[in-house]
Amino acid sequence: MAKVYPNVAPTTATTNEKRRQLLKLKSSNNALDADHAVVLTVWKKSLLFNCNGFTVFDSKGNLLFRVDNYMATSGSNGEIVLMDAAGKPLLTMRRKRLSLGDSWLVYNGETAINPEFSVKKHVSILNKKCLANVSRAAGSNKNVMYEIEGSYAQRCCAVYDEKKRRVAEIKQKERVGGVAFGVDVFRLLVGPEIDSSVAMAIVILLDQMFGSTRRFST
Repeated sequence: MAKVYPNVAPTTATTNEKRRQLLKLKSSNNALDADHAVVLTVWKKSLLFNCNGFTVFDSKGNLLFRVDNYMATSGSNGEIVLMDAAGKPLLTMRRKRLSLGDSWLVYNGETAINPEFSVKKHVSILNKKCLANVSRAAGSNKNVMYEIEGSYAQRCCAVYDEKKRRVAEIKQKERVGGVAFGVDVFRLLVGPEIDSSVAMAIVILLDQMFGSTRRFST
């Protein structure tokens, strides 16, 4: 397999606020703001031995996010932790119990109260393009924040905000030297309208809903 990225330098996602300041409100409804988008490489593999998870690199090859989904612990109780390169928990995803359909609550850090948002698998014969919805979890405002369309199996998805702007994309990684990476290595393009950690949490939960790792959380 071709090398994904060589560097493993501890970094944190500190560029989101700077990118938001560069955002122009007149961005197109149907196109990602490519000029300000961050391109991440997602590797569906944990850095730890005998673990299932994700490793995420920035455009310079530095480690940005990691998920070490131990089969005997976090996977079995329906809890997944997204960490930065140093292992600091950023978001914790917990499967919503006694819920109709596949639904998750996402919390800041390792807290277990006041979830930041929820992600629910979309099931409807009227809109087959939609894969999942991201909604506000706190307060009375239950409006949808993001809607994900496309095919996760083909690593071809788009994330739209409530204004129908495309704010993130999942794409297959280009061949390098004639070597194909397959579906385990792909691109995550993140626009300035959405935090990179939130975009990565969406990827993780799409994989739980539509990918092979869903068997580790049952």
